Amino acid sequence: MRVTPRILVFAGSVRTGAYSGRTADAAQKTLAMQGAETTRVSLADYPLPILDEDLEREEGIPENAMRLARQVAAHDGVLIATPEYNGSIPPLLKNAVDWVSRVRRDGGRTFMPMAGKPAGLCSSSAGQFAGIRAINHLRAVLVRCRMEVVAPECSVPAGAAAFDEAGNLRDERLKQSMEHLCRTLMETASMWSKRVEP
Repeated sequence: MRVTPRILVFAGSVRTGAYSGRTADAAQKTLAMQGAETTRVSLADYPLPILDEDLEREEGIPENAMRLARQVAAHDGVLIATPEYNGSIPPLLKNAVDWVSRVRRDGGRTFMPMAGKPAGLCSSSAGQFAGIRAINHLRAVLVRCRMEVVAPECSVPAGAAAFDEAGNLRDERLKQSMEHLCRTLMETASMWSKRVEP
C-alpha cells in the first residue's frame, strides 16, 4: 500500500513578502488539498556559514546543516520555490543545498538524505520571465546531487499581482500548473517512500 506522502516545503528567500515565499505557501496549500502531509520551513531557521572545506575539515558539518538534512530525510519529497538573482539561484539557497549535499554520516551510520529523494520545483519573479533561468539552474544542481527532480514545474511571473488576498494564484493556468506539479511530486514521493504505514 502506498503511503500518504510527507512533503517538505521551503523557499529560497527569507525576505518578508518574497514572491518565492508566497509561491511556497501556495504550493503547500495545494499539496495539503491533494492529501499530502506537509511541513513548511524557512531557511532563516537554519543559518549557515558560506561553504568552506577548511571549516568542514576543522569543525565538521555545521549543526544547522545536519538539522536541515534530517528534515529532508524525514520526508518523502521536497518542494522548493526559488527566486531568481542575476539570472540564477540565490546564494542562500545554493549554500544550503551545498552544505546538505556534503552530509555523508549521522552518528555512526551512512546518511545521504538527498540521494534518490523526489523534488518538485517552483520559481517566481517580479517580471515576466518568472524565474525560469533560476529554476533550470536549480534543477541541474539537484540532479547533480542525485535527487529525483520531477518534470512538471510551476513558474510564477509578475509576482506582485500573481496572488489574491488569500494567497491563492489568480491565473487559472498557473493553478493548473501548480496542481500538476504537486500531484506528480506526491505520486513520485509515495512510490519511492521507504516508510510503511500501519
